[in-house]
Amino acid sequence: MTEVLRLESVSRRFGGLQALQDVTLRLHKGEVLGLIGPNGAGKTTLINVITGVHRASGGRVLFHGEDITARKPYQTARMGLARTFQIVQPFPELSVQDNVASAALFSQRRLSVAGARKAAAQELDFVGLSAVAGRPASSLTLAMRKRLELAKALAMKPTILFLDEVNAGLNTAEVEQAMALIRSLAERGLTIVVIEHLMKVVVDTCSRVVVLQNGRLIADGLPHEVVRDPIVVEAYLGQKYARLAQQLAQGERP
Repeated sequence: MTEVLRLESVSRRFGGLQALQDVTLRLHKGEVLGLIGPNGAGKTTLINVITGVHRASGGRVLFHGEDITARKPYQTARMGLARTFQIVQPFPELSVQDNVASAALFSQRRLSVAGARKAAAQELDFVGLSAVAGRPASSLTLAMRKRLELAKALAMKPTILFLDEVNAGLNTAEVEQAMALIRSLAERGLTIVVIEHLMKVVVDTCSRVVVLQNGRLIADGLPHEVVRDPIVVEAYLGQKYARLAQQLAQGERP
């Protein structure tokens, strides 16, 4: 498998808080990697370090073999590392289409405004927002804003897409729609990293799962293996949810 991203003993300290400690990880082309762990485990911090929001206190981040540890967020974004955020904040007064077009213009600097709007229309069609393309982003529901955030990330033509709790606040039907979009992206061969708390999403969409606890990587493997790991069960899942995840992995009705 082709390696696209490597973390070598990555650490991040905020004053006296060790948010990440010696995280070593490899990501391969076409993987859908689930990143799970308790609240405060360091999941979002890890994505922030990879994408340049925070600089690693130690270790290296390599993208296609190139050291990007010191790169700024706008630089990593233009290199092909796109992400969504837990708190969705579109440009409220811009139309839905122009929100997406702005992302396309940012990442593809030779693109014309007309070309960016055309690219935006394609991504909005994919996420199911074509009907509201002309509406201001401020008028969208939470679920629609989440899909808009995804369309903006996709308009940047990423090599790796980081999805930070895209299902938070959504109802069951909306989560199913989001899972369908993730599967469709995986079928395209896009490399995806999913930060997620819903084990059904992790088991049903991820090809591999890694677990963080207190800034340390404590597990890395196939979803059905990770949810049975006693260390993971004790640290994060609890026995009840471990059994549920196993049933889902085996195709059983919980």
